[in-house]
Amino acid sequence: MTLRLDLLRHGETELGGGLRGSLDDALTPKGWEQMRAAVVARGPWDLLVSSPLQRCARFADELGARLNLPVRLEKNLQELHFGAWEGQSAATLMETDAEGLGRFWADPYGFTPPDGEPVSDFSDRVFSAVSRMHQAYAGQRVLLISHGGVMRLLLAHARGLPREQLLNVEVGHAGLFSLQVTADGVLKEVG
Repeated sequence: MTLRLDLLRHGETELGGGLRGSLDDALTPKGWEQMRAAVVARGPWDLLVSSPLQRCARFADELGARLNLPVRLEKNLQELHFGAWEGQSAATLMETDAEGLGRFWADPYGFTPPDGEPVSDFSDRVFSAVSRMHQAYAGQRVLLISHGGVMRLLLAHARGLPREQLLNVEVGHAGLFSLQVTADGVLKEVG
């Protein structure tokens, strides 16, 4: 059986842009509005699965209560941990570590930010979580509330992109995309 997986990125956060990673900042009022608008006339879902970071989980709790749906938190769907780069913008990193940033953008699997999580480990934990979700919820439609990195990884895989193009996948705040996880675990983007 297949699993329909709708992917929703969190909205704008209080501490702004940059590499948020495992920082646990909250949504702004605009971020809440972005997410609420993204789900209007969408679904229906059988279940909500969310990253435990508050920029995702608090919206999942609100939406779950409104739609009378269960909410499951999944720590393996948290954003990539950027180590020493957490909380910094690309502009700042261009001034402090332009070489490292360039290497990361060119090949995120081949370069890890200082004290950060290797993208290969990140990929393993995200795909492991999706596999567990497929086993547990096959035949259902699940809304996954997560992060840009998680969504880029899943969408790049579904689109068959080379791993070096991971960071070229565009995922804006409150972006909503749909995937199908087939019976044999293959990801396919659906329109």
